[in-house]
Amino acid sequence: MAHIASIDKHRKGHGATSVDEALDSLQALVTEDMARVNETILARMHSPVALIPQLAGHLIASGGKRLRPMLTLAGARLIGYEGTRHTKLAACVEFIHTATLLHDDVVDDSDLRRGKDSANVLWGNKPSVLVGDFLFSRAFELMVEDGSLKVLRLLSHASSVIAEGEVLQLSISNDLETPEESYLQVIEAKTAALFEAATQIAAVVGERPENEEMALASFGRNFGIAFQLVDDALDYSAHQATLGKSVGDDFREGKITLPVILAYRRGSEEERVFWKRTIEDMDQKDGDLGHALALMDKHGAITDTIERARHYGAIARDALAIFQDSKTRQLLNDIVRFCVERAY
Repeated sequence: MAHIASIDKHRKGHGATSVDEALDSLQALVTEDMARVNETILARMHSPVALIPQLAGHLIASGGKRLRPMLTLAGARLIGYEGTRHTKLAACVEFIHTATLLHDDVVDDSDLRRGKDSANVLWGNKPSVLVGDFLFSRAFELMVEDGSLKVLRLLSHASSVIAEGEVLQLSISNDLETPEESYLQVIEAKTAALFEAATQIAAVVGERPENEEMALASFGRNFGIAFQLVDDALDYSAHQATLGKSVGDDFREGKITLPVILAYRRGSEEERVFWKRTIEDMDQKDGDLGHALALMDKHGAITDTIERARHYGAIARDALAIFQDSKTRQLLNDIVRFCVERAY
């Protein structure tokens, strides 16, 4: 498919190796702090109820990059914080993220997570939901232990916004008349809210001035939007197989994402009939995914989704301009590029 080739050409043009190196370099920069984060995660995941650490450990140990807690650690380094509070809060961020993944897989009836059987496939929906609740509770314990009402407010607000985003996504499911603004509301809530809180709390624990706090918040929010836009584009790319998902999972689930919205809006009446049958009525046949990919290519839906991601990525990078030039700032800029190019 032409649109797949264009994505792969764009990634190769910037060099996937340098992108991987940027992520590895950021991980190396926060290695000691991340070790403390992992210690906290393992300790707080423990429970006398054996199924809890077993199920939670399956997901936590399944190969995720720990990007969100890594952003908290890198943000703290960027502003010169020398304390230790940020490591427990980074673990808190990872618990919130992991809890939402457990709940997401149940809601979406997903079979795979990072290329492995999802927890709901292995243990069932009920244990997955309840262990997700357990991890949320552990996250709140860590917030309270930190002792900052502002940190508690930011992270608890992010948790409630994520839940709102889940419900909003459910309410627009299979609705092709969903405006782009509503789609953006969903990804701002489901993804960007936690990115924003993860970076903003670094400035809070470092007691930095408001302009630095808002800059880190803007970086996280816009990075999160770009991240999800690319994720939704990649669902229709062959590169998705390397991310542990088959191509077209969102299509098969009838999810309303920007590539679908753009292809539907730009399509002919005959093409819209196709989208209504496959997405609204969920009447899908062999060959429908291939036809959907062709229509997206015809109308530039994937290309334009990635262009929007580049826009938000540029805003994220610009937000860091107020900070003194440093290796950390450069690596954070590179990670945004990594997101858009997604050699992930």
